[in-house]
Amino acid sequence: MAPRANWKGFLRLSLVTCPVALYPATSDSEKISFNQLNKQTGHRIKYVKVDADTGEEVLNEDIVKGYPLENNEFIEVSKEELEELALESTRTIDIDEFVDKSEIDPRYLIRPYYLRPDGKVGHDAFAVIRETIRDMNKVAIGRVVLTNREHIIALEPFDKGLVGTLLRYPYEVRSADEYFDEIQDVKVTKDMLDLAKHIVNQKSGRFEPEKFEDHYETALVDLINQKRAGKPITPKERPKGDNVVDLMEALRRSVGGRAAETKTKSSGKESPGKASKKPRKAAAGQKEMLMPIEGKKQKAAAAKKSSAKSQRRSA
Repeated sequence: MAPRANWKGFLRLSLVTCPVALYPATSDSEKISFNQLNKQTGHRIKYVKVDADTGEEVLNEDIVKGYPLENNEFIEVSKEELEELALESTRTIDIDEFVDKSEIDPRYLIRPYYLRPDGKVGHDAFAVIRETIRDMNKVAIGRVVLTNREHIIALEPFDKGLVGTLLRYPYEVRSADEYFDEIQDVKVTKDMLDLAKHIVNQKSGRFEPEKFEDHYETALVDLINQKRAGKPITPKERPKGDNVVDLMEALRRSVGGRAAETKTKSSGKESPGKASKKPRKAAAGQKEMLMPIEGKKQKAAAAKKSSAKSQRRSA
């Protein structure tokens, strides 16, 4: 069953309209998370909202939004006033234009969502909009209100549905000039470029996300399991970056090392003095990786198994 929708409304292309629902396409729930604790007592830390001047706790129903002015003054804006802004995109994603995907600067991308028909009606209209975008090989640009903010959303076909990616506004994207101005203009020789291209060709492949492992997440799981088992924690040596003295020599050695590695793999033999290492599978999620804790179901199953054994002995 799909998770709860973040937004429900209508998708509209000119006079063609259909009810749709928007769902998050990504999740961080499988990642290791921590609570903050009091080091002295081991108790969890609780946050309360207090008045900055009186220090007294303030209830949620007594809290309003305020826009800061000079001299510590604020313009108060209520929840009702924000809702009364009544933007059309609060309930409808209106497709304004179609663009080539290559024209969308990657700096403007925020996060992806899945868009699908909501309910049993509107599937025909949804299919027409989806297949039109697919056939034209374009990305549809519209607007949607999420968390009281209007966002630009880019829609493109994905399987039987649509993927909508939220986009930033121009004022949210910083200019690269302040970061790149001090980069020196370096002339790269043809020999260097040829060697670098050779390395790229040797490392070329297909993008397969399942090959990638979250090494930090795996290290966290190992740390937690070691502490749970009461094992001593020994810090590992941090990797050190190599100081490149001769760039041309480094490129040549990279090509040579890569060629030797490829030759070793093709022959099915490892280099002398190196132990065989199997590639680790990508992390399946913290719940599968952490040490199991015996719960009621496991205890009941163990007791049942023990009872069955004793009955067989007595027979």
